[in-house]
Amino acid sequence: MSLLFAGRRPVAHRATSPSGRARWLSRTLIGWGFAGPATALVVGLSIFPAVWAFLISQQKWNGIAPAKPIGWLNYELMAQDPDLLAAVEHTVVFTVLFVPASIFLGMLIAVALNRPIRLVGFYRTCIFIPFVASAAATGILANFVFNPQYGAANSVLRTIGLPQQQFLESQSQALLVIALIALWGQVGFTVVVYLAALQDIPKDVVEAARMDGANRWQVFRNVTLPQLGPVTVFTAIWQTITALQLFDLVFTTTRGGPLGSTQTIVYYVYAQAFQLTRFGYGSAVAYGLFAVTMLITVGMLIYSRRSKIEAF
Repeated sequence: MSLLFAGRRPVAHRATSPSGRARWLSRTLIGWGFAGPATALVVGLSIFPAVWAFLISQQKWNGIAPAKPIGWLNYELMAQDPDLLAAVEHTVVFTVLFVPASIFLGMLIAVALNRPIRLVGFYRTCIFIPFVASAAATGILANFVFNPQYGAANSVLRTIGLPQQQFLESQSQALLVIALIALWGQVGFTVVVYLAALQDIPKDVVEAARMDGANRWQVFRNVTLPQLGPVTVFTAIWQTITALQLFDLVFTTTRGGPLGSTQTIVYYVYAQAFQLTRFGYGSAVAYGLFAVTMLITVGMLIYSRRSKIEAF
């Protein structure tokens, strides 16, 4: 026993010795030497602009003349702005169209691609490529596909004998077309997430359900679907944030038109700040969007945790 304690004392002594502290300090400094520049870059490009935007939101500033402090007036004007309310309505409609469809299609395609079929790797790659493609390039391509005069979509409709459509130039169709374009570009993300979740489901649980006489639908409903619950919450939050921040597709396709029918909240912020040079009001709208996004995220997380507790 004395030999055992005698062997431990030098270890404790070395850990608290000056040489040990110097070694620890050296390793810490080396680690921060690698991580420090990236951390400073992230802080400089996120936290500092956020704080500055909040200060601007309480001012009246056009980017040239001296800023005039006006307190919370910009936030009060938001509730009385009919154009902002219209942009909120368009964003909500897009979110309702986009989020459930992306979750449902992502889950459906993931279940189909989780089976042992030929060229499954090729199919998975084809599904994921639109997600990694530039959203600006996707919007530019969509302009050619949905052009009312020479677009490929109307060419297909003429071939099968259906009437031609205005698509992005129609007030009633433009937002729906943008939702379809966004769905084509984003469904690959939900497919990959659901594929990873499906492959983590224990196979013995699925085999036990089949041995008990459950068919494929019963296995999916009672075994697979409950296991995908946390992933569904994550994808719902992610896709909701993506929908609320829609800008690039609108910018490259309709520029908020026709007649403002596709103007979303983020595009409205861009128009107010960089087209009308109302930087204070644009910053206030941006912070309002941030608050709504945070409330939705926290609410969905609380609901998910309560559902887990009730399930147990």
